[in-house]
Amino acid sequence: MPGVLVGAVALVTLVCGAAVAHGAGAGGTFTAPADHADHGAHSASAAAAPAQRPGGGGDPSRRDDGVTVGGSSWMRAAGVFSPPGSFVPSDALTYDTRLVPAGARVEVTELADPSGTRVEARLRGLVPGHAYGMHVHTSPCGADPAAAGPHYQHRPAATADPVNEVWLDFRTDEDGDGRALALQDWGFREGGARSVIIHDRQGGAGERAACFTVPFGPRG
Repeated sequence: MPGVLVGAVALVTLVCGAAVAHGAGAGGTFTAPADHADHGAHSASAAAAPAQRPGGGGDPSRRDDGVTVGGSSWMRAAGVFSPPGSFVPSDALTYDTRLVPAGARVEVTELADPSGTRVEARLRGLVPGHAYGMHVHTSPCGADPAAAGPHYQHRPAATADPVNEVWLDFRTDEDGDGRALALQDWGFREGGARSVIIHDRQGGAGERAACFTVPFGPRG
């Protein structure tokens, strides 16, 4: 088992005794979720007490967990999609309910350590058999799909690619559920990565179908 998974399990066990993990790895091109594979071995060290992160403000559907141990940190954020302006506020916004229905669910986890970052997304209740694009973006979600800003980039560049960015493209199964995993050997800048955008198609662009505000952080 790669070292990153061992470290991830150790971190998550400190939080809740279960294993939903992220870690780090080298960048690369990602295929459908079932074909994702770890691109590197990364480990987590333990030397401090867990620290819980607060959930989203005003969103009763949101659930956040987090822990920082030594030089590593783990975060999980989960939410339920609703359209902008709904009576019940949400940090998970759908702009196209045909592709991301109200009530669909999202969970994003991040594991960061000195060797890199692992981001995993799990989604439920989307359109069965559809190929979605998904990327980490620079700003929180807003009523305007453009509010989330551009793709987060490790180094400023004029073009989009999965080595310099975090791409989480996935295809849903017959139940409308999907999963994606991205591994990079670099970490997020403090406050630089604030959301994930679901696009109507895979690749570096596409219409913005939904957005979820996520408290990504730098390496522990």
